[in-house]
Formats: sequence, C-alpha cells, structure tokens
Amino acid sequence: MANAEHSMHGSATTDSRMGAARVALWLVAAVLAIRQTAAVLRQPPGERLTDLETWIGENGVLHLKGSLYDADKFTGTPFAGLVLKPLAHSAEQSLGVAWTFGTLLLVVGIGLVVARALPGPVSRRSTVLAAPIAISLLMLSLPVRNSFYLGQTSIIPVLLVLLGCFAARGERSSGVLIGVGAALQPTVLLFAPLFWFTGRRRAAVTSAGTFALCSGLAWATLPSDSWTYWVHHVAGAGLGASPDSLANQSLHGALLRFGLEGPLEISVYLALAVAVSFVGLRRAVRYAEDGQLLLAVALTGCVAVAVSPTAWQHQLLWVLLAVVGRVGKRASDRMLWPVLIILAMTLPGTMLLPNMPVLHPLRDNVLLAAALAAACAVPFLPRTSPYFRRPVPTRYAIPAPARWSRVPLLPYWRRVISRPNLLLELLVIRVGYSAYSHIRAAATGGVAAAEEHGRQIVDIEQALGIDVEHWINHAVVKAKWAESFFDFYYTSFHFVVPLTILGVLYARRPADYRWARASLAFATLLALVGFWFYPLAPPRLMPGMDFIDTVHGPQDLANPDYGAMTAVTNQYAAMPSLHFGWSLWCGLVILVLAPKLWMKLLGLLHPLFTVCAIVATANHWVLDAAGGAAVVGAGFGLTYLLAGRRQLRLPGGALPHARADAAAQAETPVAAAPK
Repeated sequence: MANAEHSMHGSATTDSRMGAARVALWLVAAVLAIRQTAAVLRQPPGERLTDLETWIGENGVLHLKGSLYDADKFTGTPFAGLVLKPLAHSAEQSLGVAWTFGTLLLVVGIGLVVARALPGPVSRRSTVLAAPIAISLLMLSLPVRNSFYLGQTSIIPVLLVLLGCFAARGERSSGVLIGVGAALQPTVLLFAPLFWFTGRRRAAVTSAGTFALCSGLAWATLPSDSWTYWVHHVAGAGLGASPDSLANQSLHGALLRFGLEGPLEISVYLALAVAVSFVGLRRAVRYAEDGQLLLAVALTGCVAVAVSPTAWQHQLLWVLLAVVGRVGKRASDRMLWPVLIILAMTLPGTMLLPNMPVLHPLRDNVLLAAALAAACAVPFLPRTSPYFRRPVPTRYAIPAPARWSRVPLLPYWRRVISRPNLLLELLVIRVGYSAYSHIRAAATGGVAAAEEHGRQIVDIEQALGIDVEHWINHAVVKAKWAESFFDFYYTSFHFVVPLTILGVLYARRPADYRWARASLAFATLLALVGFWFYPLAPPRLMPGMDFIDTVHGPQDLANPDYGAMTAVTNQYAAMPSLHFGWSLWCGLVILVLAPKLWMKLLGLLHPLFTVCAIVATANHWVLDAAGGAAVVGAGFGLTYLLAGRRQLRLPGGALPHARADAAAQAETPVAAAPK
C-alpha cells in the first residue's frame, strides 16, 4: 500500500511538472509568434514584405503588362504567378496583414504536423512537448524569419509535402498535394521517387501527373513566361539575385563561389547533383522503410536544397526537419546533432565559426554543408538499433554534502563524470563568445556618459588613495623593457591561458572542467551587465589626463572612433575588467586544482602580471580590476549556489575497484574523474 501511494504521488508530481512545462513552452511559442508578427507589421508598408511587394504591390510585376520576368524581380514558377495574380487586386495594407497572419498559421500547421509525425516509439514527454518546441524552433529559424520579412511563399510547399505524407487520406490525395508543391517549387518533385521506391507508386504517379497538369495549365495561360522560366532560364536558375551570392546555398552557388564557371562548372554541378540525389534518396528510402518517414522526408528535402540551381535562405526549412534524426550510441552524444542543426538554422555562419581564412569556405556554406551532411553522411540510428531508444547512459557523480540545506538550488543539475562531447563543447564555447562579443559591442552607452563615469572612478580612487594609474603608466613608459613586457603580456595571454586551462581540465579532470566552465560563464555574463549599465572610458581615452596608450598608440580623442580597435570591440566595456577577471579565474582554478605547491604559486603570477599590465598600459583603472574580481567571485558563488560543492563522490564502478574501495573507506569527497 505504501509503495502504491508513493507511486501515485510520484505520478501526480510528474504530471504536474509536465503540465507546467507544457504551459511554459506554449507561452514561449506564443511570445515568439507575437514578436515575429509585430516585427513585420511595425515596418512601414513600403518596407515590409519586400518580395511580396515587388510581386503584387501597386507597381509589382503582377500588375504590369508583359512578362513576369521582364523586371527580373519575380523568381517563382509561372504556376506561382498564375496563383498570385488574383491577389494583385487586393488592398496593399490589408494584404500585408493577412499575409503575415497567414504565414503564422502555416508555421503553426507545420509544427503540429511534425509533432504528430515523430518516429516511434515516442515517450509521453515527447508527445506532450513536441508541438510547442517544434513551433518555437520554426519561429526562430532563419528560413521562417526570412519568409516573414520578405513575404515569401516557400513555406507552402513544405506544408503541402508534410500534409501529403502524414495527413492526407489515400495515395491519390498525397500525390495531388505534393504535385501542387512541386509546381510551386520544382525540386519538390524529388518526393515522387521517394514514394515510388517505398511502395506508394500511385502517389508517385499522381504527384508527377499533378505537377505536369499545373505546369501545363500555366504554360497554356502564360506561354511566353513558361518558355522564359523553363527553357531560357533552365527552371529559374538565372532569375533573382546573383547565383554566386552567399544567399544561394546550393551546390551550384557554392561552385560559383569557388571560382568555377562555364561548361566546367555545369559539368561538375550535374555530376555532384546526380551523386547527391542517388545517395540521399537511397538513404531516405532506407529510413522510410525503417519507420522514420519524417526523417526520410527531411533527407529528401535536403537533397532538393542541394541539387536545386538556386536555394535561397527562405527555401531551406527542410534542413531544420532533419533535427528529428537520432545520432550517437551514448546519451552524452545524443544532443550534438540537434544542437548543430538548430544553431546552423538560427545563427549566421559568422557566429558559428571564427573569422579565419581557412574556414571561410565552410562558414559561407554552413547551410549547404548541413543539408549535404544530413542527406549523405550523418549515420542516423535505425529503429532496430538497441541504442535508438536506450543509449548508453551517462554516469553521474554523487554530490558531496553542502554546508547549507538549500544548496544546491538546482538539485537536478547533476554532475557528470565523463567528458562532454568535444565538438559540442567547442561549438557552444564559440557561439557563447560570439554572443558575448555582440552584446559587448552593442553596450556603447555614449562618449559623454563613459567619460563622466571615468571621472567618477577617479574621484572614488582619490578618496581611497589608490589613484596610482598615472604614476605607474608614466613610470613604465620610461622603462622601455617594462613597457615592452607589459604590452606583450596584455595582448598575448588574455585568451591563451583560460583556453589552455579548460583544455587540460577537459582531458584530465572532466568533472572539474564542468565546474570551472560554469563559473567562468557566469562571471562573463555578469560582466556584460556591467558593460551595459556602466559604460566607462579607460584611462587612455580620458581627455586631459595625460595617459599614454602604450599598446594602441596615440588616439584622436576629438574623434569618437579611436582607431582600428573601435571596429573590433567596444572601447568603453571597461568595468568590470575581464582582462583581470579571467586571469584571476585562471589563478584560482590552478590554486584549487594543481597538485603541487610550485604550480599553485606559478598560477597566481598570471593575475598579478595581468593587473600590472592593464594599469601600466592605461587600459583599465584599479577599480576595474576590483570589478573583475567581484564578478569572478560571484561566478564561483553562483556555481556553488546552483550546483553545490565542487567535490563529488564517485558511484560504484566509476573507478577501478582498488581506487573506489580506498575512496569509500576514506569517506572523503573525491574528484569525479580519473586524473
């Protein structure tokens, strides 16, 4: 009876949490939808839905006599022009509102269909939460945002295919829906072979027939435009923006960007298109026969994106659907593929990869690379795999008792023993730093406010008797060896030392790596608050105070842009000093974790040299360093408050028996990873 009551209580608690999570996720989806709609409708009528305006606006191509393609603005198929022509007589403003809300409904429809089409077996939690998560991801994705902003129709073929695959009754209805989608976006016709080779041959024939009927109707009604689109421009390949622009994420566009042109480029493109179509459709058929039809649809869509002559950003929604595939035998690796796809579909390539020339080809073709990887390379697990539903579980450590009863505040923040996925870690660190850089650059605050805050800092330091910056700066300038040393130290070790420590901890002490990484992340987030609310001019940018900028050289203080560094970073993000804060974090981590005394002492030299460098080079005030120390201390404190003590107890079997027994007998907390 007690067990039954406990089970009922646990089930009720779980249901309550599930319901709360569901409500919260639907609220997030609603907020994103409202924000997206408001962002479009806030624009003046002449600036919103710009592509739609060029089609059906007062001076749009659908109002003008002659060919649809004379103005080189309309890039859709002749059938799309035939469908849109009746809309050209609607009122411009009301059409913009109706189109925006119509696009919103289409996105919601896609999310609901995707949520119902998840490959089984599906847990109850996934069933309940899938729809709001899917809609939220769609709202955040670049294709949907682009479609909202431009007023594009590219969402319609995706919804037609999904309805044809998962909602239509009978193969004939499925074929009709997909045929209409192909008439709007020709590469959708690749779904006909998917139907054929998975045994739905009537649907394949019907889709091809519907495509031919719609295109024939357009040809009969608009013969000149049909000739221009299908023959002169080879299925629209030469329409719209330049095909070698970064917006064209297809094989054709990538080859043009790589410098190929003429017959050679066409030959290479056709050969690659055939190879990608063969491999991608073969994989799609295999996953469809395995019972993962949604994944098969996503892979076929990725093939369509890659082989299309032009695949603009608003046409790449297929790539996001590939997030449903499961990759990896270990639970710790299972999130890598979804995170890769979501980041690629929501963030620009410049945020995902560093600005290094060797990475430019990948950075400029991130979406194409994601589509090709999904279609041809990523080893998605079949449903027959024992790891499909039950991956190798992650081993967690047992938290050491905290000093206060309410710590940790997040008891479900479990500490992992094994190393996190390296690629996922590098990606998260890169994206996190990109976001930090963007926020730091946006927190300008104005020159007048920054200089006023600088005078406040000077007054406080004078009252405390610690205004030593001017004396140290000029003393170092007189000693050229000291100036050279501190300039070198200031510019060389800011990133190298923290990354080195994180790398060593990742390789040798994974549990401590997670603890150190979390504390550093919290400190950096807190520093952004300071940059945003308290812009501060460093000593070198304070007029009339005679500081010498030893690193960047003389600056024109009458100009708000102080040389090349202004284009790189926010010059007034000085309080708190993360130059010192990160160095202090390094010193404290080494002090806590280093096994030998000389290592601990050597680690403490880094923050000592750094604080001397930032003051000597006139890049920070002394109080900036105090602010850096404060955010680092708060970072360690938040990590403790939320996750508990750094020390962990190892569960049985996590270490060789001899070491585990010794740790158990000693009954002292041990680090949760072998050294």
